[in-house]
Amino acid sequence: MRDGVPPVHEAIAAAVAAGTPAVSFEFFPPRDDAAADRLWTAVRRLESLQPTFVSVTYGAGGSTRDRTVRITRRIAEETTLTPVAHLTCVASPRAELRRVVGAYADAGVRSVLALRGDPPGGPGAPWTAHPDGLDHAEDLVRLVRGLGDFSVGVAAFPDGHPESSGPDQDAQVLLAKQRAGATFAVTQFFFDPAAYLRLRDRAAARGCDLPIVPGVMPVTDVRQVRRFAELSGTPLPAPLVDRLERVADDPVAVRAVGVEAATALGERLLAEGAPGLHFYTLNSSTATTEIYEALGLSRRRRAGPGKMPG
Repeated sequence: MRDGVPPVHEAIAAAVAAGTPAVSFEFFPPRDDAAADRLWTAVRRLESLQPTFVSVTYGAGGSTRDRTVRITRRIAEETTLTPVAHLTCVASPRAELRRVVGAYADAGVRSVLALRGDPPGGPGAPWTAHPDGLDHAEDLVRLVRGLGDFSVGVAAFPDGHPESSGPDQDAQVLLAKQRAGATFAVTQFFFDPAAYLRLRDRAAARGCDLPIVPGVMPVTDVRQVRRFAELSGTPLPAPLVDRLERVADDPVAVRAVGVEAATALGERLLAEGAPGLHFYTLNSSTATTEIYEALGLSRRRRAGPGKMPG
């Protein structure tokens, strides 16, 4: 933990107790110098919003792990942001996972998002663990917790994990991750608030009391979001698809529809008691900032309990 910075799960709990939403932003590693410039521009612009934490993903199959570690370290060392480090089981022996956790700890990063990750062959391929690796996210949670005083987050799946037998199993797996030592959860992006509420309530009924932060992705590119939805198994609501298709040839109109839809989703989730919102930024600050302001999050986070923006 960086000096004076509480673990992420404590920061989320403090926000909930104060009646102010936790807010977090997710980035992905850039592929080239131009993309790196866009990433750091977004990081610096969103830093001014003082999020509860930020995170940096791995690429498919863990392919960008070293870049992810470097970016996470740089965020920890050069900004005021609190980074949560991604870590997956994909193609990694236990010794390598311990090395990566050590690299994060050396940079002062004490919060980890522990994920199994997609199969090495890509979504839809059978899962194969490394011969000396781990099979499940809960195993990775135990490994990280065994290496020190880390705040460990895990993934949750409102629309169901691709390999799940159904909603009850999704809730049970989330409980198993908590029992393994997880302290908070962040969901895959979704578009139907009822899906989040069903997962939250099923998990709570089984005794899972993790704060489950819902993930929100602004739709600014129709083809891009279709691809993400197909890869993740996230259904796109027909009314949203219809609205987007009507303006598909107008990027400005697509962006406006995406921002409006994400704002409406965020409003419903916060009204239903979600502990905060996790924005999948796609390394762009503009749409995220527009939604943040449309939701009045600056005022909500200053107002405190019982005070809503006017």
